[in-house]
Amino acid sequence: MSAATTRSRTPDRLCAEAVDLARAAAEEAAAPGVVGEHVGLESEGDRVVTHFFECKELGYRGWRWAVTVARASRAKFVTLDEVVLLPGPDALLAPEWVPWSERLRPGDMGPGDLLPTDAEDLRLEPGYSGDEEPVPNAAVSEEMAELVEAEDAEVTAGAPANLPVVPSRGSIASVAEELGMRRARVLSRYGLHVAADRWEESYGAKTPMAQAAPASCVSCGFLQPIGGSLGQAFGVCANEFSPADGRVVSLAYGCGGHSEAAVMPKPPQPAPPVIDETRVDPFPLRPAPDSGSVPVVSDGEAADLGHS
Repeated sequence: MSAATTRSRTPDRLCAEAVDLARAAAEEAAAPGVVGEHVGLESEGDRVVTHFFECKELGYRGWRWAVTVARASRAKFVTLDEVVLLPGPDALLAPEWVPWSERLRPGDMGPGDLLPTDAEDLRLEPGYSGDEEPVPNAAVSEEMAELVEAEDAEVTAGAPANLPVVPSRGSIASVAEELGMRRARVLSRYGLHVAADRWEESYGAKTPMAQAAPASCVSCGFLQPIGGSLGQAFGVCANEFSPADGRVVSLAYGCGGHSEAAVMPKPPQPAPPVIDETRVDPFPLRPAPDSGSVPVVSDGEAADLGHS
């Protein structure tokens, strides 16, 4: 270890003793009554010492007033260098600043908000530009260009977006039109994988809803197929009673609203009534003569017996 390094780590005696000078400078820079006790010092170099004072300001717990003093070579007077408020080892600090692009979460956007897309966003790649040479990793690949040459197809000049009419069938522009690549940028392979992983995590086979479902979405009548390569593994749920209504779901996902989950039982048929209230039974005002066990007598005989 060199002598210069040893001297820089050893506080200068006169600078270390200038506690009153450092306190006066801290009290002048701070509000009245917020400079506390002297809590230590630190050597910053040859004849340069920083004194630390406790900060009593509300909201600055653990912070310290740092006053740096210095002395010129062979000088007997200590001068003031700077006064700052610095956090201590146990200081209360704000969370580390994170760029807005990393703080943004799904669902944070509201009406009128704009989300600029980075020019180097890995989720996107250039669409068809109209040139004869297709862009890398695009659907119009080298194989497609060779096929165009083999079929002696026409190459339409200009970008599809600038064409006044729909490109003729068989041209590269028409192929780009059919594949949905008429935009300036399209979804890249990385963007497809990221979207598929996100949808699989939310509405995939490993979710609790799918684990308890009677069947998967691939056999559900409410599943609406989608085009493109994603249609091989995903679809859109069209069941209003499903928790995934209007969502892109995996074909291995499922819920209790499956169209073939159960057969609705037929409503029970009521038993025939015991008493037919719609039938009328006629009853005579007088009983028939031969309907009882009482013998038939004339009116005269009945009068003798006291019957009327």
